[in-house]
Amino acid sequence: MLVAAYNEEDSILTTLASLGKQNYPAPVEVFVINDGSTDRTMELLRSVSYPWLHVIDLKCNGGKANALNIGLRQASYPLTITLDADSYLYRDALLRLVERFLSDPPNTAAVAGAVLVRNSRTNVVTRMQEWDYFHGIAAVKRLQSLFQGTLVAQGAFSLYRTDILRTVGGWPECVGEDIVLTWAILREGHRVGYCEDAITFTNAPTTFHQFVRQRQRWSRGLIEAFKAHGELLLQRRMSTLFIWWNLLFPYMDLVYTLVFIPGLLLACFGVYWLAGPMTLLVLPMAFLVNGLMYLIQSRMFHEQELKVRRNPLGFLLYTLFYGIVLQPGCVMGYAAELLRLRKRWGTK
Repeated sequence: MLVAAYNEEDSILTTLASLGKQNYPAPVEVFVINDGSTDRTMELLRSVSYPWLHVIDLKCNGGKANALNIGLRQASYPLTITLDADSYLYRDALLRLVERFLSDPPNTAAVAGAVLVRNSRTNVVTRMQEWDYFHGIAAVKRLQSLFQGTLVAQGAFSLYRTDILRTVGGWPECVGEDIVLTWAILREGHRVGYCEDAITFTNAPTTFHQFVRQRQRWSRGLIEAFKAHGELLLQRRMSTLFIWWNLLFPYMDLVYTLVFIPGLLLACFGVYWLAGPMTLLVLPMAFLVNGLMYLIQSRMFHEQELKVRRNPLGFLLYTLFYGIVLQPGCVMGYAAELLRLRKRWGTK
């Protein structure tokens, strides 16, 4: 297991504690790569002792991809799992992830775990993201997995075949290293799966600025993936359908930002130049669709003996206003990548 850590003094010990509580019946080695942290991360790592823990201390910050690739060189087991340094693994998450890999088709090279929001009670920003992770992102991954088309094994919690990782050259040096890596695996003809009951809880951005920066990075990663592996659009397999769907994202986000949002605002004042009264019917439809997705995802939660927190305010804000913040942020990310602006990590 590889854990890249940069200034994670607030969470690294609880992350390691969650690993120590895993009921996994086979040997495990965990490499925590301290990527030039300037806080007490390294001091805290030295203060704990686990038989499976190995710490790699990098004196200079080289980025997440570099840290993971350094850890990959030390990996000696046939399976490699990545975990964010501010994540908390739910019970049996490792076991469930490996079991899903072993039960999936033989050409499976990676399996993505389920990522949910850990700090959802911090403020309004995290309350909205709780809904996005809970049934927005999770529902898309379940749909893709149903049709053998999972497109992203996210770095927050995913399993990979170690030999395939080395074959494709590990994580590329870019802001969307996880999607570009996943598409490299797909390009080699392998399959990527999804395990909805292997759960980790991670900290979401706590401010709108951090949130927008994160989604800009994700959007840039999508463009990076198309630039590096655009030929996937021509492959004859189920995942190609979802890659074509992803190709529409920039155009849909652009139309939403430049047409739908201004049109909705004008319609509220009786000016129907871009959107008419019928456009407002989108709002009750959005509540209906999100309600159905909530019911489906809740069943999985109950099977895991997890309780869905009551968060009506987050649901209301997520349904009404989330896209108004999200889509313009995505458009800025696409533009930044196409214009080749300087790449910054921002936030995870």
